[in-house]
Amino acid sequence: MASIKGVPICKACCATNNNHRHCYYYSKQVGLSESGSRNLLNLRVQNKWECRLGGVLTKTQTATTPVEENDKPSVDGNGETQITETRRFHRDLQSLPRPLSAIDLSSSLSDGSKVRVAYQGLPGAYSEAAALRAYPECETVPCDEFEAVFKAVELWLVDKAVLPIENSVGGSIHRNYDLLLFHRLHIVGEVQVVVNHCLLGLPGVRKEELKRVLSHPQALDQCEMTLNKLGVTKVSTNDSAGAAQITAAERVRDTGAIASVRAAEIYGLDVLAERIQDDTDNITRFLILAREPIIPGSDRPHKTSIVFSLEEGPGVLFKALAVFALRNINLSKIESRPQRYRPLRIVDDSNKGSAKYFDYLFYVDFEASMAEPRAQYALAHLQEIAKFLRVLGCYPIDTTL
Repeated sequence: MASIKGVPICKACCATNNNHRHCYYYSKQVGLSESGSRNLLNLRVQNKWECRLGGVLTKTQTATTPVEENDKPSVDGNGETQITETRRFHRDLQSLPRPLSAIDLSSSLSDGSKVRVAYQGLPGAYSEAAALRAYPECETVPCDEFEAVFKAVELWLVDKAVLPIENSVGGSIHRNYDLLLFHRLHIVGEVQVVVNHCLLGLPGVRKEELKRVLSHPQALDQCEMTLNKLGVTKVSTNDSAGAAQITAAERVRDTGAIASVRAAEIYGLDVLAERIQDDTDNITRFLILAREPIIPGSDRPHKTSIVFSLEEGPGVLFKALAVFALRNINLSKIESRPQRYRPLRIVDDSNKGSAKYFDYLFYVDFEASMAEPRAQYALAHLQEIAKFLRVLGCYPIDTTL
């Protein structure tokens, strides 16, 4: 009988329990034993998450019935084998803390039907377009802030979240990088959306009549040349869809908005001009987040996102990145962020007093699946160099553009 060591993970069931030793992930093993426990369990499980707490078995995927070693088939008087089912675990799913219905939670259709997806903004936002691109038949749930999107998934209010992480013109969204580290969600996919900034106005209004234009600060910056030609006043809002909503609600003829075509349809505005951004190749990359990671595959190109920190020293970052180059792994993204709560470190110098420098976290996306040995060896090598390392997710690359 094979015996393996469980790797602790954080799950919703551990939200109120500081001791996570009851949570394990078993990888492709049949016949597992856990030493030191009262009951010796033989579970035929393949790549399944399970939690054993208070005698309750909760699971997100199917596992076969646990069988005790002494629960052997018995033979009746007619020579037929009878199997006695063990009832060691409570099977009442209604007792589990799941706000969503069982139908919603068990849905796994490829088109995303009955899946609830949270995003930041209002209906008509580009984030909503990304959610519908990933799951065409999903139910989108708008949230006021990025933080609320993460919490909606953690509290089981929604199944997944879609958040922007970088734009080809505006660069990285640093706030979401920080939230990825603060929360324990997993990246399970990515979506790339072509941005089409449109100038919207009330029905019957011409663009020459506009005196002020509302939108998100990034959208205003990306359409600076067009707005300067019109000579309008730029007014910042929380998001582009919110700008369209305000324009429709105030009904001021000289006020317009920069938003998507979908926002114009939702709020009853006219599209006065399309693709008014300065750079026509404007693409935003979104991440899909979930409570559980997906099992890495090798049937299609995959990407793995990690975050790590290093000790100070000459050539340390070079050594860390070399673990990927040595194995012919391409890096598609590198981002550095200051460490929160430890922004500064003091280095004593007997001759010149003290020197100050910043401690940084490094976010890296590399093009390889965790199912590939080269990726596993690279991370094992990196772990020898880094003082902190965390895998944020392994997911298929979006190659639809």
